[in-house]
Amino acid sequence: MKIKNIVSFLETFAPISLQEDYDNSGLLTGNGDLECTGALISLDCTEDIIREAIKNKCNLIISHHPVIFSGLKKINGKNYVERTVIAAIKNDIAIYAIHTNLDNLAKGVNGMIAKKLGLHDPKILLLQQGLLKKLIVFAPPDMAKKVQEAIFAAGGGNIGKYSECSFTSRGKSTFKPGEGADPTVGKIGVRGNFDELKMEFIFEQQNENRIISAMKEVHGYEEVAYDIISLDNDFAARGHRITGHLEDTFAT
Repeated sequence: MKIKNIVSFLETFAPISLQEDYDNSGLLTGNGDLECTGALISLDCTEDIIREAIKNKCNLIISHHPVIFSGLKKINGKNYVERTVIAAIKNDIAIYAIHTNLDNLAKGVNGMIAKKLGLHDPKILLLQQGLLKKLIVFAPPDMAKKVQEAIFAAGGGNIGKYSECSFTSRGKSTFKPGEGADPTVGKIGVRGNFDELKMEFIFEQQNENRIISAMKEVHGYEEVAYDIISLDNDFAARGHRITGHLEDTFAT
């Protein structure tokens, strides 16, 4: 398995878009196209961790804290960060940091700590905003079902504990195919009126490219009419700090 395949899996679970502004999660060093010979998991990445990875023939280190938090202006080995990066590059070791993007999951670091503590009714204290978008797409009635199923399969229409959520309304569209067009319906140079369905889906922003690609692949129109709208809605499953209730362990 290639390193980039492991990175893709990690970012499907904990998307980079969830990290805080100050953070630097992601692939910090290394070539994602290399085959992974082994992965070492660590809290931090230091020179000792690099040596351990070499000893165990691991060319991928997955650390919680990023060894590079801000830009490096020089890499000459004057501090442990620079020395760690130099050692990783010399030995073709990829360093991947999964920090606040993992913290900001309901089932991430904080969620697991809450579970270990036995918290009841855990809830995220500070919800992240700007993570949700809405897709609005128009399609003829005979194409709508196929388009809808493709969007669902790509991750569209998920709201909390519910999936395959959408809203559909019926209306009329007008368009005039120009010279060189290859219209599915209508005639070149003639404006037509057509029955269409307007479908709306909420989705997480990290799924946008996959959803748009899936939609276009099955849509019958040469030019697909769609809108993407950013939402301010809270996302109950994303954010940091978790609160809950502990049992009274001192009760007699």
